[in-house]
Amino acid sequence: MIGDELIKIAQAEQAEKAQYPHHIHVCTGTPCLASRSDMVKQALEQELEQSGKARLCRVKGVGCKGLCAAGPLVSVEPDGILYQGVTPDDASVIVASLDSTPVKRLQCSLEMPFFKRQVKIVLENSGAIDPESIEDYIAADGYQALFHVLTMMTPAEVISQITKSGLRGRGGAGYPTGLKWSTVAKSHGERKFVICNADEGDPGAFMDRSVLESDPHRVIEGMAIAAYAIGASQGYLYVRAEYPLAVDRLKTAIRQAKKLGLLGENICGTPFSFNVDIRLGAGAFVCGEETALIASIEGKIGQPRPRPPYPAEHGLWGFPTLVNNVETFANVAPIIRKGAEWFSSIGNEKSKGTKVFSLAGRVVNNGLIEVPMGITLREIVFEIGAGIPDGRQFKAVQTGGPSGGCVPAQYLDMPVDYESLLEIGTYMGSGGMIVVDDTSSMVDVARYFMEFSMTESCGKCVPCRVGTAQMYNLLDSIAAGTATLEDLALLERLCDVVKHASLCGLGQGAPNPVISTLRYFRDEYLARIRQQEVV
Repeated sequence: MIGDELIKIAQAEQAEKAQYPHHIHVCTGTPCLASRSDMVKQALEQELEQSGKARLCRVKGVGCKGLCAAGPLVSVEPDGILYQGVTPDDASVIVASLDSTPVKRLQCSLEMPFFKRQVKIVLENSGAIDPESIEDYIAADGYQALFHVLTMMTPAEVISQITKSGLRGRGGAGYPTGLKWSTVAKSHGERKFVICNADEGDPGAFMDRSVLESDPHRVIEGMAIAAYAIGASQGYLYVRAEYPLAVDRLKTAIRQAKKLGLLGENICGTPFSFNVDIRLGAGAFVCGEETALIASIEGKIGQPRPRPPYPAEHGLWGFPTLVNNVETFANVAPIIRKGAEWFSSIGNEKSKGTKVFSLAGRVVNNGLIEVPMGITLREIVFEIGAGIPDGRQFKAVQTGGPSGGCVPAQYLDMPVDYESLLEIGTYMGSGGMIVVDDTSSMVDVARYFMEFSMTESCGKCVPCRVGTAQMYNLLDSIAAGTATLEDLALLERLCDVVKHASLCGLGQGAPNPVISTLRYFRDEYLARIRQQEVV
């Protein structure tokens, strides 16, 4: 595969599209498929055939369009019309409306803040291209960045661009991506590996799944560019087995890329060779920690090990290994195509670019969003999310999953970035954002996340294995109204021990929901303790 061939594929795909005045895009991401969008797509195809309009319109399955609460979603292009809650019975009126007035009862405004307030980099192709068509991806500038890197840039220049962009790891800790790549590149080893961590396990989180289902080639391209930069020839996509659609589309994408010479030996006619394999996770949350993930790929029990040495120097089978998550790799190709300065102009001083969030819980517009770093929680919840349903009051938003914390209403105008969230006792995490209203007890919220962490503990270290169980029992007693103030004091001491003595991020982060809810909602704990009057 050379540059001219990529251009020819893109031109052929664009010419094919130009033959049809209309294009109907049906969301085939997991949320819409759960509402039978596959039957909607089939009904639309049948209606076009029966009405004799098949030559005027092409139906295409695309990835997630974001507004999951309103699915199944169907768009008509290039008209810019979006329909929500579509059923197979609506196929006839949608087809009949192609050359006339849109179907008002189904129409969803693209001018609503949910769409207008987003800035899409990672999700720029989601809902627009067929995730099972490499030609569609190439027509959207796919693999142009990889070709440019392999033919026009040195590995050091690639790392320099990623460093200058200010991209930080989107898996949780926000470690500078360029620095991590540079460390692996400088490490000595006969072999080097690239791993994409797609073991998304936070409750309420579906960002990585949606990206893999909607735009798998983007992640593969990002991995290939990273491999070239650090000198690796083998990559692994570690995906949880509970994501069958994402796995199937990744398998298709890898097969297509190999067929066109974009994976495998001598990519783009250069000396660079790179292969990608998929490894399925068994659903252990702890395997989201990079050393546990590496152990799982090696065929061992998915348990973390002490660090240092870090995977950058001693990773998979003892060789230097780069581990980044799905969203991090999905940012790579756009940075190469558009430049480090372009990316760093988005966001704020220390948190550059955008962040993908799964907006869930008690908010009107549940779905997948991508917003610039530095946007406020108020803008996310009350503009993009359209506020709290049923006239209830906002209470808090949980960020960072089981290792994160709850942000109360007093911080609604705080910018969403790595440093600001850390200052108030939570963190970005991989991007789960769960809104809580005034019908929920924060004691119950803390107990829920503690039960999750207790259940998911691998059991290797005592502070996590025993500490999370004891903390859960204390929270259960407080919730039941049978605890004392001494129990509350013990809970706080346990938070400190588990946080500072656990081996890996699971145990170290497990107390955070308790710490944050005690910090901002202590009165609810005291109200549950029978010997204490309500404060």
